[in-house]
Amino acid sequence: MRDLGLTAPLEQALAQGGVSCAVYEQRTPNPTIDNVESARAAYLSAHAQAIIAVGGGSAIDCAKVVGARIARPNKPVRKMKGLLRILRRTPLLIAAPTTAGTGSETTLAAVITDANAHHKYPINDFALIPDYAVLDPQLTLELPPLVTATTGMDALTHAVEAYIGRSTNRLTRAMAEEAVALIAANLRRAYADGHDEDARRNMLRAAYCAGVAFTRSYVGYVHGVAHSLGGQYGIAHGLANAVILPHFLEAYGSSCHRKLSRLARLADIAPQDASDAKAAEAFIAWIRQMNRDFGLPERFPEIRAEDIPTMALHADQESNPLYPVPRLMNRTELEAIYHDLMVREEA
Repeated sequence: MRDLGLTAPLEQALAQGGVSCAVYEQRTPNPTIDNVESARAAYLSAHAQAIIAVGGGSAIDCAKVVGARIARPNKPVRKMKGLLRILRRTPLLIAAPTTAGTGSETTLAAVITDANAHHKYPINDFALIPDYAVLDPQLTLELPPLVTATTGMDALTHAVEAYIGRSTNRLTRAMAEEAVALIAANLRRAYADGHDEDARRNMLRAAYCAGVAFTRSYVGYVHGVAHSLGGQYGIAHGLANAVILPHFLEAYGSSCHRKLSRLARLADIAPQDASDAKAAEAFIAWIRQMNRDFGLPERFPEIRAEDIPTMALHADQESNPLYPVPRLMNRTELEAIYHDLMVREEA
């Protein structure tokens, strides 16, 4: 972001306003505990009083956990894993997303990788919700097509998993429905023309709505499996979600047909008079076709059979009982999903 000059106007504006700033830019695509600690050291060295996160979900997640470590200096990141482990006010955080997908600018979640253990896990606490979100489509105009696609499918996954779960309310259903409708109408446009500012603006709104939905109604097994793949192999989160989503929607079967059919009709993916089963099938087929059109794989060549039991254990521990999934699965069923996600050898 800094090399592209996207932060220069902000740095100049701060200087003109008499606000000094330090810039931390040594971050990996999947933020690690080491990233958090080095950014925290930079914060303390600069005697900073606030954090501005400019970037995708990884940058915003890293900034969130830096704030958590400032608020809880004696609590290591590993001890923050799970739900409500911070419970203290963090420094002022302003999030300016440069991708339209993670929704991290509005959620209570941050995902961090323990590089030594090859384990990626979420930290969930209301203290992590940014104080302000700046949704500026100008910041997303240079986003490459592949990143546009995977982050957009990430937002779709957030909306769908929140919607089909068993802890929705009127607000989260409305937010998820708006997100899906906006994605259906705008993601292909944004992918085809990176300078379509209207499509970019609508995708930022979609990501925001999906973030509102899942920060209150949670996600599901797709995220549990995606986090395990990210921790084990470094697979980008948006890509992982895009590929995994249709596999779980099929595995859930009739338990989510009624809700998927609503989304399909709302987004004009299925006829209004289609049965719930047919409309749900059309919705899953639409997701698969979107992935193909974006050049995304159907499976992951990185997955090794010997890693599956450990990854399934991590996904199971993360997802149950935290995520209100449409249908609970045991570890054996989760392992079957991983095997289905493996690249199949030619006979």
